[in-house]
Amino acid sequence: MNKTIVITGGSKGIGKSIALKFAQENFDIYTCSRNQDDLLKLKNELNSLNPNITLYTLKCDLSKKVGCNDFINFINDNVKKIDILVNNVGTFIPGKLIEEDDSALEKMIDINLYSNYWITKGLINLMTKYREGHIFNICSIASKVAYANGGSYCISKFALYGMSQCLREELKDFDVKVTAVLPGAVRTGSWDGTTLPDERFIIPEDVSNSIFSAYNTSKGATIEEIIIRPQLGDI
Repeated sequence: MNKTIVITGGSKGIGKSIALKFAQENFDIYTCSRNQDDLLKLKNELNSLNPNITLYTLKCDLSKKVGCNDFINFINDNVKKIDILVNNVGTFIPGKLIEEDDSALEKMIDINLYSNYWITKGLINLMTKYREGHIFNICSIASKVAYANGGSYCISKFALYGMSQCLREELKDFDVKVTAVLPGAVRTGSWDGTTLPDERFIIPEDVSNSIFSAYNTSKGATIEEIIIRPQLGDI
Protein backbone atom coordinates (compact mmCIF):
# COMPACT_ATOMS: atom_id res chain seq x y z
CA MET A 1 0.00 0.00 0.00
CA ASN A 2 1.39 3.38 -1.01
CA LYS A 3 2.04 6.14 1.48
CA THR A 4 0.14 9.42 1.11
CA ILE A 5 1.36 12.98 0.64
CA VAL A 6 -0.92 16.04 0.60
CA ILE A 7 0.45 19.10 -1.20
CA THR A 8 -1.38 22.41 -1.39
CA GLY A 9 -0.82 24.17 -4.70
CA GLY A 10 0.89 21.19 -6.31
CA SER A 11 0.39 21.92 -10.00
CA LYS A 12 3.26 24.37 -10.56
CA GLY A 13 6.70 25.40 -9.33
CA ILE A 14 7.90 24.02 -6.02
CA GLY A 15 4.65 22.14 -5.40
CA LYS A 16 4.86 20.34 -8.74
CA SER A 17 8.51 19.45 -8.13
CA ILE A 18 7.55 17.92 -4.78
CA ALA A 19 4.74 15.95 -6.44
CA LEU A 20 7.12 14.59 -9.08
CA LYS A 21 9.74 13.62 -6.49
CA PHE A 22 7.33 11.76 -4.25
CA ALA A 23 5.59 10.11 -7.21
CA GLN A 24 8.97 8.59 -8.04
CA GLU A 25 9.05 7.26 -4.47
CA ASN A 26 5.63 5.57 -4.82
CA PHE A 27 3.52 8.03 -2.83
CA ASP A 28 -0.12 8.57 -3.70
CA ILE A 29 -0.64 12.32 -4.05
CA TYR A 30 -3.49 14.64 -3.12
CA THR A 31 -3.28 18.21 -4.32
CA CYS A 32 -5.28 21.21 -5.43
CA SER A 33 -5.12 24.24 -7.70
CA ARG A 34 -7.34 27.05 -8.90
CA ASN A 35 -6.66 25.91 -12.49
CA GLN A 36 -8.20 22.65 -13.65
CA ASP A 37 -6.06 22.53 -16.81
CA ASP A 38 -2.88 22.61 -14.70
CA LEU A 39 -4.19 19.72 -12.62
CA LEU A 40 -4.93 17.67 -15.76
CA LYS A 41 -1.41 18.32 -17.08
CA LEU A 42 0.05 17.20 -13.76
CA LYS A 43 -2.07 14.05 -13.81
CA ASN A 44 -0.85 13.12 -17.29
CA GLU A 45 2.77 13.76 -16.32
CA LEU A 46 2.56 11.67 -13.15
CA ASN A 47 0.76 8.82 -14.92
CA SER A 48 3.64 8.66 -17.39
CA LEU A 49 6.23 8.89 -14.63
CA ASN A 50 4.82 6.19 -12.36
CA PRO A 51 1.62 4.28 -13.24
CA ASN A 52 1.71 2.58 -9.83
CA ILE A 53 0.66 5.70 -7.92
CA THR A 54 -2.58 7.68 -7.96
CA LEU A 55 -3.05 11.44 -8.11
CA TYR A 56 -6.20 12.87 -6.55
CA THR A 57 -6.99 16.50 -7.34
CA LEU A 58 -9.49 19.19 -6.45
CA LYS A 59 -10.04 22.58 -8.05
CA CYS A 60 -10.39 25.10 -5.23
CA ASP A 61 -9.18 28.51 -4.06
CA LEU A 62 -7.25 28.33 -0.80
CA SER A 63 -7.09 32.11 -0.49
CA LYS A 64 -10.62 31.84 0.90
CA LYS A 65 -11.69 29.84 3.96
CA VAL A 66 -14.50 28.18 2.02
CA GLY A 67 -11.92 26.85 -0.44
CA CYS A 68 -9.78 25.56 2.42
CA ASN A 69 -12.81 23.81 3.89
CA ASP A 70 -13.58 22.24 0.50
CA PHE A 71 -10.07 20.79 0.35
CA ILE A 72 -10.16 19.67 3.98
CA ASN A 73 -13.44 17.84 3.38
CA PHE A 74 -12.07 16.31 0.18
CA ILE A 75 -9.09 14.88 2.05
CA ASN A 76 -11.04 13.73 5.09
CA ASP A 77 -13.60 11.98 2.87
CA ASN A 78 -10.93 10.05 0.95
CA VAL A 79 -7.92 9.54 3.23
CA LYS A 80 -7.58 7.57 6.46
CA LYS A 81 -3.98 8.57 7.20
CA ILE A 82 -1.60 11.29 5.96
CA ASP A 83 2.11 10.54 5.97
CA ILE A 84 3.23 13.97 4.75
CA LEU A 85 1.50 17.36 4.55
CA VAL A 86 3.22 20.09 2.53
CA ASN A 87 1.79 23.57 3.09
CA ASN A 88 3.06 25.05 -0.14
CA VAL A 89 0.48 27.56 -1.31
CA GLY A 90 1.65 31.18 -1.27
CA THR A 91 1.88 34.43 -3.18
CA PHE A 92 4.15 37.46 -3.46
CA ILE A 93 3.07 41.06 -4.03
CA PRO A 94 6.10 43.37 -4.09
CA GLY A 95 5.98 46.70 -2.31
CA LYS A 96 7.18 48.78 0.62
CA LEU A 97 5.04 48.90 3.76
CA ILE A 98 4.79 52.67 3.64
CA GLU A 99 3.80 52.68 -0.03
CA GLU A 100 1.95 49.44 -0.80
CA ASP A 101 -1.80 49.20 -1.27
CA ASP A 102 -3.72 48.79 1.98
CA SER A 103 -5.05 45.43 0.79
CA ALA A 104 -1.57 43.88 0.32
CA LEU A 105 -1.16 42.65 3.89
CA GLU A 106 -4.64 41.16 4.07
CA LYS A 107 -4.19 39.31 0.76
CA MET A 108 -0.84 37.81 1.68
CA ILE A 109 -1.87 36.90 5.22
CA ASP A 110 -4.93 35.14 3.76
CA ILE A 111 -2.85 33.08 1.33
CA ASN A 112 0.56 32.75 3.00
CA LEU A 113 -0.67 32.20 6.56
CA TYR A 114 -4.38 31.57 7.00
CA SER A 115 -4.66 28.96 4.24
CA ASN A 116 -1.85 26.94 5.81
CA TYR A 117 -3.31 27.46 9.29
CA TRP A 118 -6.78 26.20 8.31
CA ILE A 119 -5.50 23.26 6.26
CA THR A 120 -3.22 22.11 9.08
CA LYS A 121 -5.95 22.34 11.69
CA GLY A 122 -8.40 20.54 9.43
CA LEU A 123 -6.09 17.62 8.64
CA ILE A 124 -3.87 17.20 11.68
CA ASN A 125 -6.12 14.48 13.17
CA LEU A 126 -5.09 12.22 10.27
CA MET A 127 -1.58 12.30 11.75
CA THR A 128 -1.98 12.62 15.51
CA LYS A 129 -4.33 9.69 15.93
CA TYR A 130 -1.68 7.44 14.36
CA ARG A 131 1.17 9.18 16.20
CA GLU A 132 3.04 9.53 12.93
CA GLY A 133 3.48 12.07 10.13
CA HIS A 134 5.54 14.99 8.89
CA ILE A 135 4.49 18.56 8.09
CA PHE A 136 6.58 20.75 5.80
CA ASN A 137 5.75 24.46 5.72
CA ILE A 138 7.16 26.26 2.69
CA CYS A 139 8.30 29.49 4.25
CA SER A 140 10.98 31.72 2.69
CA ILE A 141 14.34 33.24 3.50
CA ALA A 142 12.09 36.30 3.95
CA SER A 143 10.81 34.51 7.07
CA LYS A 144 14.10 35.49 8.72
CA VAL A 145 15.59 38.33 6.67
CA ALA A 146 13.51 41.37 5.77
CA TYR A 147 14.43 43.00 2.47
CA ALA A 148 13.57 46.11 0.49
CA ASN A 149 10.30 45.88 -1.44
CA GLY A 150 9.34 42.83 0.62
CA GLY A 151 6.76 44.66 2.73
CA SER A 152 3.78 42.58 3.73
CA TYR A 153 5.25 39.47 2.12
CA CYS A 154 7.96 39.41 4.76
CA ILE A 155 5.37 39.88 7.50
CA SER A 156 3.29 36.96 6.24
CA LYS A 157 6.31 34.67 5.89
CA PHE A 158 7.64 35.62 9.35
CA ALA A 159 4.20 34.60 10.64
CA LEU A 160 4.28 31.25 8.82
CA TYR A 161 7.71 30.53 10.28
CA GLY A 162 6.30 31.31 13.73
CA MET A 163 3.42 28.94 13.08
CA SER A 164 5.94 26.23 12.20
CA GLN A 165 7.74 26.71 15.50
CA CYS A 166 4.48 26.56 17.45
CA LEU A 167 3.45 23.37 15.65
CA ARG A 168 6.84 21.81 16.33
CA GLU A 169 6.35 22.31 20.09
CA GLU A 170 2.73 21.16 20.11
CA LEU A 171 3.16 18.06 17.95
CA LYS A 172 6.40 16.58 19.24
CA ASP A 173 4.48 14.68 21.92
CA PHE A 174 2.35 13.11 19.15
CA ASP A 175 5.48 11.98 17.24
CA VAL A 176 4.52 14.26 14.34
CA LYS A 177 7.50 16.07 12.85
CA VAL A 178 7.45 19.68 11.61
CA THR A 179 9.98 21.22 9.27
CA ALA A 180 10.12 24.83 8.08
CA VAL A 181 11.56 25.16 4.56
CA LEU A 182 13.16 28.54 3.87
CA PRO A 183 14.28 28.86 0.23
CA GLY A 184 15.75 31.92 -1.39
CA ALA A 185 14.83 32.83 -4.97
CA VAL A 186 13.61 29.74 -6.83
CA ARG A 187 13.52 29.68 -10.64
CA THR A 188 9.83 29.12 -11.21
CA GLY A 189 7.33 30.71 -13.58
CA SER A 190 7.04 33.74 -11.31
CA TRP A 191 10.51 34.77 -12.54
CA ASP A 192 9.69 34.45 -16.24
CA GLY A 193 11.00 37.48 -18.12
CA THR A 194 13.93 38.09 -15.79
CA THR A 195 17.29 38.96 -17.34
CA LEU A 196 19.15 37.11 -14.59
CA PRO A 197 20.80 33.82 -15.59
CA ASP A 198 19.31 30.59 -14.27
CA GLU A 199 22.42 29.85 -12.20
CA ARG A 200 21.57 32.83 -9.97
CA PHE A 201 18.58 30.86 -8.70
CA ILE A 202 17.75 27.75 -6.75
CA ILE A 203 15.88 25.22 -8.87
CA PRO A 204 12.66 23.62 -7.58
CA GLU A 205 14.37 20.22 -7.41
CA ASP A 206 16.77 21.60 -4.78
CA VAL A 207 13.74 22.09 -2.53
CA SER A 208 11.96 18.82 -3.29
CA ASN A 209 15.12 16.75 -2.88
CA SER A 210 15.85 18.43 0.45
CA ILE A 211 12.33 17.73 1.67
CA PHE A 212 12.64 14.06 0.74
CA SER A 213 15.96 13.82 2.59
CA ALA A 214 14.50 15.47 5.69
CA TYR A 215 11.56 13.08 5.61
CA ASN A 216 13.93 10.12 5.59
CA THR A 217 15.58 10.88 8.92
CA SER A 218 15.24 8.33 11.71
CA LYS A 219 12.16 8.28 13.95
CA GLY A 220 14.07 9.96 16.77
CA ALA A 221 15.41 12.86 14.68
CA THR A 222 13.81 15.97 13.19
CA ILE A 223 15.32 18.50 10.81
CA GLU A 224 13.53 21.56 12.13
CA GLU A 225 14.37 23.88 9.26
CA ILE A 226 15.94 23.81 5.82
CA ILE A 227 17.59 26.97 4.48
CA ILE A 228 18.53 26.97 0.79
CA ARG A 229 19.93 30.11 -0.83
CA PRO A 230 21.53 30.88 -4.18
CA GLN A 231 25.26 30.23 -4.07
CA LEU A 232 26.00 33.82 -5.14
CA GLY A 233 23.66 35.33 -2.54
CA ASP A 234 20.04 36.44 -2.34
CA ILE A 235 18.38 38.26 -5.21
